[in-house]
Formats: sequence, structure tokens, C-alpha cells
Amino acid sequence: MGALTQIGQFLLSISILVILHEFGHFAFAKIFKTRVEKFYLFFNPWFSLFKFKKGETEYGLGWLPLGGYVKISGMIDESMDKEQMKQPPQPHEFRSKSTWQRLLIMLGGVMVNFITALIIYSAVLYTWGEEYLPNSNVKHGIMVDSLAFEMGLRNGDKILSLDGKEIEDFYAIVPEIVLEDIKTIQIERDGRQREIPVPESIIPQLLKSRGFINARIPFVIGGFSKDSPAKEAGFEKDDKLIGINGNPVYYFDEFKDTLSHYINKEVHITALRDNDTVSYMVMVPESGLIGVAPGGALNDFFELESIEYTFMASIPAGIDKGIETFGSYLKQLKLIFSPKTEAYKSLGGFITIGKIFPATWNWQAFWNLTAFLSIILAIMNVLPIPALDGGHVMFLLYEMVTGRKPSDKFLEYAQMAGMILLLALLLYANGNDIFKLFK
Repeated sequence: MGALTQIGQFLLSISILVILHEFGHFAFAKIFKTRVEKFYLFFNPWFSLFKFKKGETEYGLGWLPLGGYVKISGMIDESMDKEQMKQPPQPHEFRSKSTWQRLLIMLGGVMVNFITALIIYSAVLYTWGEEYLPNSNVKHGIMVDSLAFEMGLRNGDKILSLDGKEIEDFYAIVPEIVLEDIKTIQIERDGRQREIPVPESIIPQLLKSRGFINARIPFVIGGFSKDSPAKEAGFEKDDKLIGINGNPVYYFDEFKDTLSHYINKEVHITALRDNDTVSYMVMVPESGLIGVAPGGALNDFFELESIEYTFMASIPAGIDKGIETFGSYLKQLKLIFSPKTEAYKSLGGFITIGKIFPATWNWQAFWNLTAFLSIILAIMNVLPIPALDGGHVMFLLYEMVTGRKPSDKFLEYAQMAGMILLLALLLYANGNDIFKLFK
């Protein structure tokens, strides 16, 4: 059921964004009295699921959910309608319009997507406000994985700053390290301040890591595995573990490390249950695990910062968030095109995008992710690749600067090359997704 919910949110989000993107082209075409022959959500090779005609435009729903399109008269696009281009230009055609009018028609989709993201972000901030975990409130320090340990970080370290700059949001630390080329991390350990260097070679591994650092929290039992030794001994959900064999143990990482020294032995584990202290003897199996998983919500352990916005305050805040997200995604693209980061290996397709949506329907998450995808759609479409809006813009800018228009034959070849490149990228990204499923 969770997967179906993710698919439903993904399809709804993409449908909204594609319709708005294509409407941007459609609106500018109509403003400049350019004929739009088709307006489709999803592609319709061979047949359409639904269609109707109103005025000079056919509106429809295709069956291939790879985007959508508007077919504008007199334009070399994905339809590759060569016969139309052989006829003399007509006043209502794209090729008959001035360069600046054609430029605005091509940029219409990107402009609408970016404006849509700003509107959504503003509406989300006004409706739900904003909540984050201040780095200063991570009072128990961090919990590190093997990669962070290798770099020099330790469980319990408190991160103070990155390259001397204080970080307000705890969950912005890792993106900041990756995107801002951070060289050093300033920490506090055992009451002393230290500096941990960030080697450039760690970035490719960091991009693959899912648990580089986490906020360290007291170990509260959130659930049990099948045939759990701890459950059989008498422990219950929401018990807070506080000791092993009379020694204080408060955190999950401490708990795992301590148990590893008692494999195939019985240990005396103490926990708090409401206002009572309970203790049980538990046999530690060969795996070193006693079948318990940590639980508890973030706000059970930390004081989160909440910001509420009035209608007027939400507008500039939404614009700021949209611009910040735009800049952040451009930096992520830079990583993908940099061979030394190996970020291209993490490139994903529809499965990866679908998985960013929550498994249960959440409107706040849905609209935040839709705004984020709207910015991605705007950036990707403006890349100077033939077959994308950015490719057409590139040739229009060339025409405006030189005063010479590329020939129709050149544009046809460029369109075909761009479509082949996009198909290759599509196959690579979705192939990565499929490979990860079987990895």
C-alpha cells in the first residue's frame, strides 16, 4: 500500500507540473497569436487515452508518462513534422514570429515552473510554518557511521561549525559539507574543541552514505524483531535502556558496542519503564544483537524550532526558499558533471524520484516535494540540450547575437541528436534504479 501511495503522489505531482509547464508555452503562444495544434499531458505514440478538440487545439491525455507537450505550428520539435516545415511560412506559425517572441514562447514553461515553486513554498510556509532541529539543541552530540569514524569523528562529538561558520539547522550539516566544498569541521569532544579535516576523496563515499552522522539520542525500544531475546526476557516497547551489567549505557551506539563484548553470554540489562526500573537477564547470540530497534520521535528528545508566518511574511520567505533551493540544485548538478565526485553513479530515474515521497499521504510533504520538483523541471528544461527548451533558447540567442538563423535542416539534425541524448540519459538513470533493486 505504501508503494501505491508513493506512485499516486508522484503521478499527481508530475501531472500538475507538466500541465503548468506546457501551459506556459501555450499562454505565450496565444499572446503572440501563434497556433497551438496539440496540448497533451503525457505522450501519445500511436494512440491517446482521451482527447477532444476546442477551437484550433486538440487537448488530450497520452499513455506514456514521460512528460507532456504542446505542438506549436511551424516549429521543429519532438513531433519532427517535416512536411509542415516544407511549406511556406504562415503568419500564425512559430517561425514567422520575431526572435524575442519565440524566445518568450520557449521560456514560458520554465518561467511558470519557477513561479509555481515560489507560490507553493509561500503557501506551505503560511499553512504549516517551518520546523527544524537547531544544531545547538543536539545536546547528546552525534552518532557516526564507519565513514565518519574513518574521517576522525566520534560518537558524542558536538559539531560547532564548518570552516568556522556556525550551522543553524542540524540536518543542513551534511548537504553543506557536500555542496560547499567544506575543508574542516570544528567539534567539541570531552569539553575540548578540535578541528577535523574533510579530505576531498571522501565526497564520493559521502554521497552514497545514508547515515554519515545522526543526532545521538537515548535508546528507547521502538520495536522487536522476530524471536527477539530481549522480548522473550520481558522487555517492552518504550522501555528506556540505561545500563548493562551495572554500567551506565544510554545510547544505541554504546549499547551495540557493549553487547559485542558479551557474545554467547548472559548480560544483566536495566531499563526505565514509566517511573519504574526493570532489569532482566538476556542471552546475547552470535550476531551480537538482541532483537531490539530504537524508537521515539525526534521531538521526544529535542526541542525543535518552529516558525509561523503571516500571509504577508510567507511571500518573501517562500521566494527566499525557492531561490535557495534553485542555487542548491545547481550545485548538485555541478557534482553530477564532476567525474571526481562520482555523483553520476547515484543518478536515478522514476523509481528514485517516486521514493522521495512518503509512504503515507502527507499534504505538507507532497507540496514541498512538488515545489522542489518544479524547480528541478525548470532547471533541467533550460539546459542547452537540443530537444529541450534550453536547446531552442540556445539557438535563438545565437540568432539574436549574430543576426543569422540556423537552417531548418540543421535544427532537425540537432533535434534528433538531442532526443537520442535524452533517451540515453533516461535509460542510464532508470537502469541505475533497476540495478539498485537487485544489488
